[in-house]
Amino acid sequence: MQDSGHGSPRESGRRGRRGSGNETRAALLTAARAAFIEHGYSGATVRDIAGRAGVDPAMVRHWFGDKKGLFAAAVALPVDPDRILPQLLDGPVERLAERMLRVFLSTWDSAGGGEFTALIRSLSTGEEAVRMLREFLTTTLLEPLLHALGADRTELRAALCGSQLIGLGMMRYVMRLEPLDTTEHETIVTAVAPNLQHYLTGRLDPS
Repeated sequence: MQDSGHGSPRESGRRGRRGSGNETRAALLTAARAAFIEHGYSGATVRDIAGRAGVDPAMVRHWFGDKKGLFAAAVALPVDPDRILPQLLDGPVERLAERMLRVFLSTWDSAGGGEFTALIRSLSTGEEAVRMLREFLTTTLLEPLLHALGADRTELRAALCGSQLIGLGMMRYVMRLEPLDTTEHETIVTAVAPNLQHYLTGRLDPS
């Protein structure tokens, strides 16, 4: 009875409501951005986001998998932490930086740098975009990765890694600094990986 006029969200949502599916997804993204800006990643809940969007919480799982997937989509980076973390951890630890750079470069290049560029440019418009990017890199991606490695000083390492990745993205996709703009991936990996690897697993304290 409470679903009158809307069908059953739990039933129709799992199969994807063809008529209003895109509207539902867009409403969830709008609600998620507002919730993440107000409460941060940890404070925002799936139930609250779904309530803001006027849909059943099951719609979040249907469209985005979980809160991490929704956050990645709301931040507008084509990166799903739950999919990337196992990929990064699959291999020798000493080659982790190389895998990370290849994943990010291939992901950004496949999107033409569009999502990254849009997000970086939005950083100048207010603290909201800054907060979302910071939480994406630290809370949902880098800190879980570093915890899985058993690393010390995870917050500092995450910040250093973020500075390397965002700096690279800025130069390649926003400023389009030549010749970095057109340099092949493996040359970038060879040049940048040693520094990034040190941030991930090297000694940070002075000898």
